[in-house]
Amino acid sequence: MVFFVVAIFAQKSGINFGLLYSGFRSLLAVQAAFAFGKSRLILGLPDGPHYDLIESRSAERVPHARVAIETALDRPIAGKPLLELAAGKKSAAISVCDITRPAPNRLTLPPLLERLHAAGIPQDGITILIATGLHRAATAAELQIILGPEIVSRYRIVNHDARVAGDHQSLGSTKSGTPVYIDKRFMAADLHITLGFIEQHLMLGFSGGRKLVAPGLAGQETIKTIHSPKFMREPMATEGSIEENPLHAELLEIAGMARHDFILDVTLTQEREISGVFAGSPVEAHAAGINFLRSTSLAALPAHADAVITSGAGYPLDLTFYQIIKGITAAQHIVKPGGKILILGECAEGIGSAEFARKLRNFSGNQQYLNSIANVPVTVDQWQLEKLALVGLTNEIYFYAPGVLPKQLGLLSSRCFSDAKTAVNHLLQGLPDGARVALIPEGPYAFARVTN
Repeated sequence: MVFFVVAIFAQKSGINFGLLYSGFRSLLAVQAAFAFGKSRLILGLPDGPHYDLIESRSAERVPHARVAIETALDRPIAGKPLLELAAGKKSAAISVCDITRPAPNRLTLPPLLERLHAAGIPQDGITILIATGLHRAATAAELQIILGPEIVSRYRIVNHDARVAGDHQSLGSTKSGTPVYIDKRFMAADLHITLGFIEQHLMLGFSGGRKLVAPGLAGQETIKTIHSPKFMREPMATEGSIEENPLHAELLEIAGMARHDFILDVTLTQEREISGVFAGSPVEAHAAGINFLRSTSLAALPAHADAVITSGAGYPLDLTFYQIIKGITAAQHIVKPGGKILILGECAEGIGSAEFARKLRNFSGNQQYLNSIANVPVTVDQWQLEKLALVGLTNEIYFYAPGVLPKQLGLLSSRCFSDAKTAVNHLLQGLPDGARVALIPEGPYAFARVTN
């Protein structure tokens, strides 16, 4: 959340804060707090521009999360209750998010496991897979965070590794030609379940559901294909887009080929508490979660901004430079063509994968990069830089990412600053009087669009 000098007074008085701040704009400077690592980054912003606060909106938390989860499992949105679905099965595989996603597995897993056991599936018949996609494996310490010590001590936990071809089963190809390889350990189980949470996603429209199968548990060749320019340059393969998103359709087809049986997805509040629970047949339950998120989380803006200051959403999403790009692509929807975007991210783990680091180090320009990958075999993680370059064709992008060095950023090094104040000054420099500057404290978690 962003805190302004007069914010507390506004909250206690019940006054519309936007109107209150406009009235005092010539008298007060702005202090803003952005999600940054495991804490907050406080910025002092000069008077002059018109600052628009864009918070991540959500429904209220459900009052009894455990009850809501159990109810969803027993009375799903579509399909059979989990207990009935699991009856007669000897094994189950459960796909869960890795450390880069704040999915509340420690809350959602226990009641799900209880029902699998009640249906007759033994403890040694359950495998929990960390859906890494092409991310690194979760460490032992991270597994404690992702799953909790009791589950880690009792169940078989495995990291998916997309790069090991022998760990995957070929399921053929999609109608459009994507080769489908899915983790053998998932496919070997009688029952296929995914646990996730739903938020906007820079390529898929929204996360959750089918994403925990592919790319989460997919082989490298599958991941490369679904992240190729064929999909990445589709205008509808972007945040908030589902109905006409060809990548969403592709992943639904892949998940269907993998026999995706059941999902348990949630939506979250700003404080990462559960606001909604959606379980059952994957397509219908995921669609219901998306509709709920859209109805409770969309922030409607009256006009496009001249500039945006946003964040990578803090830990764990801003662990790497690769991840903070999601804050930039989310901001593109509310900034004018030619406008400026400043992204703030701690990047405590540096750049990201070795493949992405090499691409970034050799980056020589937006169009040059897009041209260089247009008609050649896809390499790992090229797509994240591709998405950044597509935004860079239209907008000026600046970075404050203390966990990376300028020499690691290729041509982007001239837009990366060693302190936040200098970065802000460059963003504001040259803006017209009264320019509209949007402030997005939680980056990609804020789902905003201009209404007109």
